[in-house]
Amino acid sequence: MTTWNAADAAAEADRPLSPLERWYWICDQISPLNVISHARLYGPFDAGLASRALAALQSRHPLLRSAITADAQGRNPRFRPAPGREVPLRTVTVTAPAAGPDGDGGGAEAWEREVNAYELVTAVNWRTGPLARALVVTRPGGDGAPDVHDLVLAVPHCIADGTTVLTLMRQWVELAAAIAASESRDAERALRTGSLRTLPAPEQLLPAAHRGLAGLRKVVGQQIADQGTAKRIKPRRFEPTSRVPFEGRVTQLLGRSLAADELAELVAACKREQTTVHGALAAAMATAAAQDAGDRPGPLVIGSPITFRDALVPQVTEDEIGTYVATVPSIVDYRPGAPLWPMARAISRDLARRRRRGEHLTAVATLGPVAPKSVAKSERFLRFMEEKGPITLCVSNVGRYDFPDAVGPWRVTSAEFIAGLSVNAYYCAAITTAHGRLAWNFTHVEGAVPADRAERLAASSLEAVRTAVKHP
Repeated sequence: MTTWNAADAAAEADRPLSPLERWYWICDQISPLNVISHARLYGPFDAGLASRALAALQSRHPLLRSAITADAQGRNPRFRPAPGREVPLRTVTVTAPAAGPDGDGGGAEAWEREVNAYELVTAVNWRTGPLARALVVTRPGGDGAPDVHDLVLAVPHCIADGTTVLTLMRQWVELAAAIAASESRDAERALRTGSLRTLPAPEQLLPAAHRGLAGLRKVVGQQIADQGTAKRIKPRRFEPTSRVPFEGRVTQLLGRSLAADELAELVAACKREQTTVHGALAAAMATAAAQDAGDRPGPLVIGSPITFRDALVPQVTEDEIGTYVATVPSIVDYRPGAPLWPMARAISRDLARRRRRGEHLTAVATLGPVAPKSVAKSERFLRFMEEKGPITLCVSNVGRYDFPDAVGPWRVTSAEFIAGLSVNAYYCAAITTAHGRLAWNFTHVEGAVPADRAERLAASSLEAVRTAVKHP
């Protein structure tokens, strides 16, 4: 594998998908696998401005000007330029008031209903491109109140992670503000010139120790270690209520959150207990899953996606888009009635060790020799993941994301991301901390985890955190 040089950057994306990207692309063909971001704006924002800002956003990112082609057997997928294809924009106007963000649900908002009805269950058209689509849900203000706009971006996981979709959302809003302030078309056109560097596949940027023969040795060693641990400990997995065929899987969202006062209490409690917020949230979800499965003691497994942007050579910045996370499993020892904090510390320490050892990088490299080449050749790998894969329950946390509270003429709130599941897991949480709020967005595979069970798990997770915060 050759080492990439910045001088190789091209104006357009035109390269094969890597094994990691190809695996997500295959999943997306079986059951939609989108990563979604949402932000709420207050003030004047019309479809024309939204569309012009999307065009400027496309001009920045070569992958947003791309489609994916494959051969007649559905193999050898490749990013190709898709000139003249604008990001599709859908607009919806509603009159009902928004549901209050009370942290416990209280009814889905209009944008959440649109996400469940369309954005999570419909694949982005990768054949024609571009590899993104947008939605604006508007609720007109009244009695002098500003209009409220919920902006949604959906991007396939093969080119996006949680950081990517939040970055694209932030840039969309910032470009809209710049266009609104432009005094001439020339000024607007200037926003649409120039492009960020065209990056190679994530695997090409891995450190040398995780590529070639050295990388292969790490892959083999990690697989042997994981198999030995599983054989010795026999941790429980999160199991579905019923088996749903791969091609029939539908992701649905349950939006939950912690308000500013609860978030402050959680951060203070984690500092006091010498753990991370991620460790506490993952322990809460593990507790909810164990209670749901009969409240039996013993080890169980929960997955955590870890970003590897900072480990790449050269590093990939937050402003650049792509899929740069790898999920690693943590095994936690659940004891009924025990405090949450020892589990939280165990998860935090385990993830820190795995990151130091580069296990997330090894997970990326592992897909090279094992990932299927096409949908037609994926059945065996899918069955293995279904029957043996450890990551049926996971929590994806981007941490604090610096999304401005005000951009141009708008007040901005509720920036967050949502993770589609496809065939990769049964129950997941996507967590974003922004605007003084922790968005805790649960997604589940309908049928495998029916709505009532998904809601019960979400409520139990929230309750576990709230109880732990109140009881050191």
